Amino acid sequence: MTTTEPKIVLIAITKHGAGQVKSLAEKLPEADVVVSEKFAPLMTGLSNKVRAYSGPFRNEISALFTDYDQLVFLVSLGAVVRLIAPYLKSKDEDPGVIVVDDAGQFVIPVLSGHVGGANAYAEKIAALTQGTAVLTTASDVGKTIPVDILGRELGWKVEAPKINITRVSAHVVNEEPVAFVQEAGEKNWWTRPTPLPKNIHLFDRFEDVDLAHFKAVLWVTHKDIPDSTWKQLEERLVVYKPQK
Repeated sequence: MTTTEPKIVLIAITKHGAGQVKSLAEKLPEADVVVSEKFAPLMTGLSNKVRAYSGPFRNEISALFTDYDQLVFLVSLGAVVRLIAPYLKSKDEDPGVIVVDDAGQFVIPVLSGHVGGANAYAEKIAALTQGTAVLTTASDVGKTIPVDILGRELGWKVEAPKINITRVSAHVVNEEPVAFVQEAGEKNWWTRPTPLPKNIHLFDRFEDVDLAHFKAVLWVTHKDIPDSTWKQLEERLVVYKPQK
């Protein structure tokens, strides 16, 4: 499987934030830097690409959303929320947005934690700054299966209507019984240090699942799922297709 490295940008709009950005950029040479032109001289010595903006910072947001996969703001959380609000589309399109607090102690994924990768990147930044990643998505807090991105790093492709992903995710995080059927793909998909949650029950074949006993089914398979099965399970089924 080939992967494209995410495009990262570190952003500051104040002198103090620019100092934080420089410190972080030294540890993330792959990241670009965006700062006000009056603070650009503070970036001397960085190997990172630095872009200085002039005028109102709000005019930069549209291009940042288009050009980058992860936006890391050394800006107050409230200001970031107000700045990005007009540009939000959906979790399938929006970049990851992360805020690092003024003391560099907390790293907060604000937008696209799962699909956009902000949760994982926040943890990376927290490790570099010896800070704490503040994760609020239920599957991360509860150490359970992230239904929307399960197996993504293994090349699995999720196939299900969005409503199914929403409904099944709720069953997973609410600790209701869920059948996990794996007929294909890498077996070592559970990589967290904690045990697999007790509400997740493993099966080798879909035919072995008594559907009456489970609120949802996660099915890893190369098979084409017939319409009758989707209809039978209504909004209770999510399918993952590993690469062949």
